[in-house]
Amino acid sequence: MEKVYLSKDGYEKLIADLEFLKTKKRREIANQLDLARSFGDLRENAEYEAAKHALSLNEIRIRELEDKISHAEIIKPELIQTDKVFLGTKVTLWDFNYEEEVVFELTGVDEADPAEGKISVNSPVAEALLGHSVDDIVEAKAPRGIQKYKILKISR
Repeated sequence: MEKVYLSKDGYEKLIADLEFLKTKKRREIANQLDLARSFGDLRENAEYEAAKHALSLNEIRIRELEDKISHAEIIKPELIQTDKVFLGTKVTLWDFNYEEEVVFELTGVDEADPAEGKISVNSPVAEALLGHSVDDIVEAKAPRGIQKYKILKISR
């Protein structure tokens, strides 16, 4: 697996999610299994099958999180340069299509949240911005069409 780039907060969130799944969620599912077993015949017990399925999904998610954590590289804000757009930078842009200023923070895939202005470095807009400097005009082929931006500011 390739490196998973995360902020310190993103890394800590993965650790917390993993801890929750390994403790509370496993206990909840174990209780569901016990309850379902008490209903008798396991061959035709929908509750038992549902609990087994939930247990399987939980274990898959635990393995996914453990793998991400083991391949995580934490982005150190103090080391991020602001002369060009890189992973971890916050970019203020002029959006020519909507004639307004927008701000995006370029994050790893696991921390992307477009509603909060956090976009994955794998997104079309971020890929178009990477490596560009202030005053560059960039076009991105996004699902909603060609987006045109001017880079106004790059910060941490």
